[in-house]
Amino acid sequence: MRSINYILIGCLFMCLCFTKWADAQAVQQYDIVLLGGRVIDPETKLDAVRNVGILNNRIAEISAEPLKGKEVIDVRGLVVSPGFIDLHVHGRSNIEQEYQLHDGITTALELEWGIENLKEWYGSRRSKALINYGASVCWPFERFKTFENVEKTVAELRDISKKGQSSIAAMQDKVQGTYAKDLEPAQMSAMLENIKIALAEGGIGIGAPIGYLPKTRPEELFQVFKLAGELNALVFTHVRQPDIISIQEVIANAILTSSPLHIVHINSMSLGSIRMALDMVNAAQKNKSDITTELYSYTAASTRLQSAMFDEGWQERLGISYGDLQWVDTGERLTRESFEKYRKDGGIVIMHMMKPEWIKTGIAEPGVMIASDGMPYATLAHPRTAGTFSRVLGKYVREEKVITLSTAIEKMTLLPAKRLEGIAPMMRYKGRIQIGADADITVFNPNTVTDKATFDKGLAFSEGVEHVIVNGTVVLRNGKTLPDVMPGQPVFGKFRK
Repeated sequence: MRSINYILIGCLFMCLCFTKWADAQAVQQYDIVLLGGRVIDPETKLDAVRNVGILNNRIAEISAEPLKGKEVIDVRGLVVSPGFIDLHVHGRSNIEQEYQLHDGITTALELEWGIENLKEWYGSRRSKALINYGASVCWPFERFKTFENVEKTVAELRDISKKGQSSIAAMQDKVQGTYAKDLEPAQMSAMLENIKIALAEGGIGIGAPIGYLPKTRPEELFQVFKLAGELNALVFTHVRQPDIISIQEVIANAILTSSPLHIVHINSMSLGSIRMALDMVNAAQKNKSDITTELYSYTAASTRLQSAMFDEGWQERLGISYGDLQWVDTGERLTRESFEKYRKDGGIVIMHMMKPEWIKTGIAEPGVMIASDGMPYATLAHPRTAGTFSRVLGKYVREEKVITLSTAIEKMTLLPAKRLEGIAPMMRYKGRIQIGADADITVFNPNTVTDKATFDKGLAFSEGVEHVIVNGTVVLRNGKTLPDVMPGQPVFGKFRK
């Protein structure tokens, strides 16, 4: 009997050994494994050397143990971060997206101005984008459509949108000209209905760049906020003027209407009063108002010279003069004569108008996000178009130690994702390195990452961003863009039908 027991025990042991062997042979094989990188997840506070397994466009495993992959990318000595999320871009094509890609961005959204004809624009980008894309409703366009005899222009802008091209220049000229006048009551109602329709086309909230229509009555802006409060639709706003009063206006509107609000580039909207502006945002948050803000990491702004920002009194309002303006087409600094000539012709200028300590104040402030305000492509376009995020990592983290690496990553990933979760639910799966999250991942060298674009020499790809994965597909490998790889997906708002 004892011998039979030994035989049974032996058989059981062999079965167990065979089961373990079989399990070992059936170890999960991932599509991609990132080997041995420093994984930083801003939400769980993970900061450790790990292997990351990607399967079916999602992060499927994060482990200190070896992982098996169809493709293994050695990222030892590099940081594995959630892909950077840019809430504020104006470049709408793959030309700008390639610069964004080299800056570590996996999702780039046009939320300040918004995009005209959202349905057509989203359709034009399908299967053609390097990185994820999306946009808000363009309030200036929706109000423009309420005027008489604009059908031809609306149709022309729709054709532009269908081709995936930018109509922002043409639209800004329209809204700042004849059509900047006040709306009649019937037009106001039509404008609000237009916004609802555009939200149903996928708009990520409402872009309300009142700074480009500064003479618009406060009543109209309030009605836009009121609608946003009723719908719980996030408002993104460039405030009326670069001053504290204008910041107070939008904060008051948000509080009174219970609407969620995001104030764009608070650095160029508050200038030397940035500390007070941040204090107002913080006070609103402490009183349970859903208000956030962002800034970019440069001391110069950029916009079109024919915009309302340069109407009479601009020098006093902005605290600058002609020589502080740089003409993007040539790189020259302006004079009174060239200012008048170029303003008549139309084009983009860079405005050297901020001090380094103002930028440091904003970057150091908890909860303030990083966003580029990247411009449409031009050889000498503002360097923020190409280097905003790498500049934060190189200058403000590594060199000047204004914030820690983990804090910088949080400002570029988790905070933007969480800001958008209420209006764009799919953002719950971005901005994180966690099992189940979208495999939007940026891998960079913390010792070398830096921006290379300059005001004098123009755009250049950032350095130190080694690999970028978008929706589980490698788009940037060893610092080089892979040809004909277009995994970017649309980000839609919650009202889409």
